[in-house]
Amino acid sequence: MIGYYVHHQGRGHLHRALCVARHARAPVTGLSSLPRPDGWTGEWIHLPPDTGPGDAAADPTGHGRLHWVPRHHAGLRARSAAVAAWIERAAPALLVSDVSVEIAVLARLMGVPVVVSAMRGDRSDPAHRLAYDLADALLAPWPATLPEPGWPPQWRAKTEYTGAFSRHDDRPRPERPAGAREVLLMMGAGGSELTEADVRKAAEATPDWRWTVLGGPGGWTDDPWPLLCRATVVVTHAGQNALAECAAARTPAVVVPQTRPHGEQHATARALAGAGLATVREHWPEPHEWPALLDTARRTGGERWRLWAPGDGAARAARLLDGLAARTDDEKEHPCASR
Repeated sequence: MIGYYVHHQGRGHLHRALCVARHARAPVTGLSSLPRPDGWTGEWIHLPPDTGPGDAAADPTGHGRLHWVPRHHAGLRARSAAVAAWIERAAPALLVSDVSVEIAVLARLMGVPVVVSAMRGDRSDPAHRLAYDLADALLAPWPATLPEPGWPPQWRAKTEYTGAFSRHDDRPRPERPAGAREVLLMMGAGGSELTEADVRKAAEATPDWRWTVLGGPGGWTDDPWPLLCRATVVVTHAGQNALAECAAARTPAVVVPQTRPHGEQHATARALAGAGLATVREHWPEPHEWPALLDTARRTGGERWRLWAPGDGAARAARLLDGLAARTDDEKEHPCASR
């Protein structure tokens, strides 16, 4: 049995979990405050939210050692108790944290080996160092040829570089309409700094392009694949899931990172720019810049995305988890052999 903790912010954590669980041989139980998703075949443990009423100002970081442990917080207490109760009942071979330092530490304190879903950016703070250090393995959804700078050797040694993966990896890619000039703007579900005025001015500055907006004021669709494949250029933030979906479609992209903790999206954007995989701007461009940006992205094309997302990332992640779970099951049966 593998436990898979799914963070509630945005859609990327959930989509990754669905992809990996479909490829895993071992049964996978999801643990999240999100509703059980369609297509999830294993058990789903709905966790109480750890936000809401409570004094968030009462040392929420444990004197800087963790990320979210506010004193006397009923939601945090209930959430931790639910995870601990499931571990006690299910005795999982392994728990994947995607992503919470506190859940990773809780599982390891209960004797459960942990795999942490790694993220780019500066993870040198005490909480991330603790989680990455205690993990049996780190799952990095980017290629080994584009490592995150500054990681210590012990992290790199236990990292499985899967490349990016998405729920669309196995889907056929229809031919892109010849001569089309279609822009798909993906604002995402994890929060955006863009305003409607920003988008309107960009569209007005490129009258020979047709803009479609997903997220924010444009609403969302559960299946953006047809739009991704039809688009001539995608304009997107630098979240892992959005980029994985662009890469699966092999659609040229203009990437504008959003502000996230630890500089995650800006670090990802730097990796893309350095490898020539996308047209990157650190900030939302001025209206007059858009015509040249879109033309540059279109000429660059999307075939280099194969370096970012080779197509087998979810299967590689599942093989790692199955192997670690099997090792743990063997340790349970032969406890003296592992000493």
